[in-house]
Amino acid sequence: MNTTPTAAGQFRYVTPVRPQDATGRVAQVYARLADDFGMARMAVFLTLSPAPAVLAGTWALLRESLLAGPGSRTGREVVALGVSLANRCPFCVAAHTTLLHATGDHRLAETVAAGGVPADPGHAALLRWAKDRRVPAPFPADQAPAYVGTALTFHFVNRIASSLLTENLLPGNLQKSRLVRSVGGRAMSRTVRRELPPGAGLDVLDGLPSSAEPAWAAGTPVGTAYATLMAVAGTGGDLLGEAARTAVTAAVAAWDGEHPPMGGDRLSGPLTGVPDEERPGARLALLAALAPYRVTDADVAAWRGATTTDEDLVRLVAFGAATATRHAESLLTGARVGAGAGSGR
Repeated sequence: MNTTPTAAGQFRYVTPVRPQDATGRVAQVYARLADDFGMARMAVFLTLSPAPAVLAGTWALLRESLLAGPGSRTGREVVALGVSLANRCPFCVAAHTTLLHATGDHRLAETVAAGGVPADPGHAALLRWAKDRRVPAPFPADQAPAYVGTALTFHFVNRIASSLLTENLLPGNLQKSRLVRSVGGRAMSRTVRRELPPGAGLDVLDGLPSSAEPAWAAGTPVGTAYATLMAVAGTGGDLLGEAARTAVTAAVAAWDGEHPPMGGDRLSGPLTGVPDEERPGARLALLAALAPYRVTDADVAAWRGATTTDEDLVRLVAFGAATATRHAESLLTGARVGAGAGSGR
């Protein structure tokens, strides 16, 4: 078991598939990353690589919601950054601050990262909605695939990153430098400002299971990608016993969206009826869902045994992340899309 960060200081518990060693679906996703995102070595996708189906579903959803189709990339990056701030994911906050710089709006990037309110009312409304699931959506229904899709992408991705990566987007935490973020954004600006055709990323999903596509996606490729990711991530629940799986699902369903208090029984209480041998896996999945930044070496070691693999760990964490994402979906779409003010641009 790999329980220490690699030399790159990013990976905590899995050994990623290196791009030069990738085959099959993993190689296919890596090639798409290089073409559409401008880099093949993105830590979040590398850490998912031991579980090819989860990797493919995550990439397809991120591509179709954040990168492709109609809608402002700047607005979608505001949503990605707002969700990451709300979920306390410093890795993703640093990444999307840099990507906001890449859109050309340097002041906006640093304002949001510092906890400020954007000067543009449309951006301010998007940020407020992204950080507070109870706020009505500030955009019309036809923009829901882009904005709801992006928000749910990062409810999932934040949990993967916080569970399985360190905070180090760059060596030596260089991402904390405003100058480094700005320079990094400028280096990526040409790639970020490209318009990508919707649906071109769905080929990585061939042969994977799917659930029902959500109504908010309105038949777009975003809905196809979301339905597939939720289906493949949901299969990670098979690694738990029935009592453990039921306890995790019930605890997330009762969650109010707030961060559990430190030292409370919000995480241990729901597992009191779970058999001792099932409890480590249930705790790890529940942490991934409700407080992924609290996953520790001890939590992972308590679950992992001689027969568990990196793929198993990714799938279990993905199950917790997907369970929480489904719950976030119900909270986000419970507030009527198009009911709020703002341009949503």
